[in-house]
Amino acid sequence: MLSRLKRDLTMADVARGAGGSRIDLLVVSTMVEPGSRVLDVGCGDGELLRLLTDTREADGRGIELSREGVNECVAKGLAVIQGDADTDLADYPDDAFDYVILSQTLQATRNPRAVLEHMLRIGRHAIVSFPNFGHWKIRLKLLFEGQMPQTDNLPYAWWESPNIHFCTIKDFQSLCLVTGAKIRRAVALDPWGRPLQLNAPWWFWNLFGEQAVFLLSRKD
Repeated sequence: MLSRLKRDLTMADVARGAGGSRIDLLVVSTMVEPGSRVLDVGCGDGELLRLLTDTREADGRGIELSREGVNECVAKGLAVIQGDADTDLADYPDDAFDYVILSQTLQATRNPRAVLEHMLRIGRHAIVSFPNFGHWKIRLKLLFEGQMPQTDNLPYAWWESPNIHFCTIKDFQSLCLVTGAKIRRAVALDPWGRPLQLNAPWWFWNLFGEQAVFLLSRKD
C-alpha cells in the first residue's frame, strides 16, 4: 500500500535545504510549500523552524515543553511558547495553520492518536517523522540480547527514556487509517540518511528504514 503513495525525492531536493541540518529535517522542508503558516510541535532548539524560515520563507510558530528549548528558540528570534502537545493543542482553532509538524516527538506523547487528530484539525496538512522500531537492527537486538535497543535515533536507556510509545512504519500506517488521515507522501531513510528505493514494498521500508517522514492531510 505504501508503495502507491510515494513521490519522488531526490538528493537534489534535500540539498536545497541548509547545509549541516539533520537529514530528516531537510526532508520535512521539501514537503512544505513556500510561504506557508507552520506550527512546529515539540520544536526543540528551533532548528527546523529556522530552516523553514530561511529556505521556505515560512511564517513559523512553535511550542516546546522544555524551558531550555524555549529560551534557546527565543534567543534566535523565533516565535516559540512553552507548551505540551498532549494538552495544549486542544486550545488551537481549526485550520489555523497550513502545516502542523511533529518531528521525532510522536513516540514521546502520552496519546499519539489524539495528538495526530488535533494536528489534522489545526492544520490543512500534518507532517510526522519518527524512528522506526521495526528496523532490523532493533529486531536483532531484542532477539539475541533480550534488551531494549539503543541506537543513534533512540539513544536512551529504557529507564530514562522520554519515549513511551514506540511504533513501526506499519504501526503508523495503521494509526493513519484509524484517524482518517490521508497519506500524501512518505519517505523512509536508511541509517545514513538516504531515502530507500521508492518502489519497494511496505515490508522493505518497515525492515530497513531507520526513520520515516509522512505528509498527511484530512480525507476529502
